Amino acid sequence: MNLDSVTTSVGLRAGTTGNVSFGLSTIGERKVIQVHTGGEKLGALLPIDGENLAEAARTAYRQRIPLICYISSSGADISEGVKAIHSWGTAAREFVNCSGVIPLIFCVTGPAVSGPALLLGLADLVVMIDDSYAFVSGPNMVEQYTGEEVSPEGLGGASMHARTSGVAHFVVPDPESADNLIAELLTYLPNSTDELPVAASSSDAPDRKLPDVGSIIPDSPTGSYDVRKVIEVCLDDEYFLETREDFAQNLVTGFGLINGQPVGIVANQPQSIAGTLDIPASQKGARFVAFCDAFNLPIVTLVDTSGFYPGKDLEWKGMIRYGAQMAFAYARATTPRICVTLRKSYGGAYIVMDSRYMGNDVMLAWPTAEIAVMGAKGAVEILHRDASDDEREDLITGYEERLLNPYVAAERGTVDRVIDPADTRIEIIKALEMLLGKREKLPRRRHDNAPL
Repeated sequence: MNLDSVTTSVGLRAGTTGNVSFGLSTIGERKVIQVHTGGEKLGALLPIDGENLAEAARTAYRQRIPLICYISSSGADISEGVKAIHSWGTAAREFVNCSGVIPLIFCVTGPAVSGPALLLGLADLVVMIDDSYAFVSGPNMVEQYTGEEVSPEGLGGASMHARTSGVAHFVVPDPESADNLIAELLTYLPNSTDELPVAASSSDAPDRKLPDVGSIIPDSPTGSYDVRKVIEVCLDDEYFLETREDFAQNLVTGFGLINGQPVGIVANQPQSIAGTLDIPASQKGARFVAFCDAFNLPIVTLVDTSGFYPGKDLEWKGMIRYGAQMAFAYARATTPRICVTLRKSYGGAYIVMDSRYMGNDVMLAWPTAEIAVMGAKGAVEILHRDASDDEREDLITGYEERLLNPYVAAERGTVDRVIDPADTRIEIIKALEMLLGKREKLPRRRHDNAPL
């Protein structure tokens, strides 16, 4: 999507010296507070820089407009002593105060070291330019403590953060591409949590059928396919802006328009470890769902998963805690939520992928959907260990007919409607029209205790 991202700016606190400047800017048609770091000593932060970062965040918070930060900083200026760190801490606190109230979009244009690197973890969306890098402890510290030699790019380059750490939501080749991408991201988001995303005009017909979408699912229950093909045909102009594309590829997240309405998409990806949920995917999904909920983006979830990925290492690393993050994010989300089961939906992963029991608003299923504790073969092997091969075949067929079809779930109220795959876009649009006025009264409490 090509957007005009020409930026105009009115500087604030322009008389202060240092390596941080900020002001009221216009990106496309949106007013934002825009911050730039960089300058002498690779943008090392002085005490006044931390104060300017904090004031930029306060201004964006008061005005209820997005905060866009361009980061290029080698960290606190050590010649200033601990004062530089103190002011950075004040800035971090103000960014946290903005979290969930206004969109926080950070773009890394150079180095982001120590404190500035940690700020990336507070952002809602992070864009990194190809030759930028970010890390908390640099190559020299790594070599001193571990004896391992590593380059800045190898330690914290943009490609590493896109694939391995998940810090980068997007990687772009140059600053101009970053500006265009940020302008595009703003079109999907409201100015603050107090507003709804602005609907766009769409030339894509709301009654457009998807005659070939059902054929994307292979005949074999274990066959692989790219869920992006299903996502794209459902969206306006078949355009999907994917976030964290190279991280946790077994779960797909991103933004799109449906009948002009901005939505967030969450989908299992059968092409990667059969669409099962592991630790990275659980973190990715939970964070994205929480973000959409904070800024009133309806969430459309497409389900095709055989469960949580099994393994000793995952269990030892805390699969219970991370899997709970998905359940937690969906269960507390009050934005409109529509779930469509495409094929498999088994076990605990069925529950946490926005099932009816997580509180979704509309639950749809294709005729190919299988909603159960587990697949027929696994269930028969557990329930009928002593059965012969012929008996098992009959038992598997019987299990599939009795339990592995969406009509049983519909009879129990777990599924609202079993739909023709060709009508998926139409049904989602109808559900969105019904739910756009949805409001839930939130309980009065200081904050919840997320399973971090």
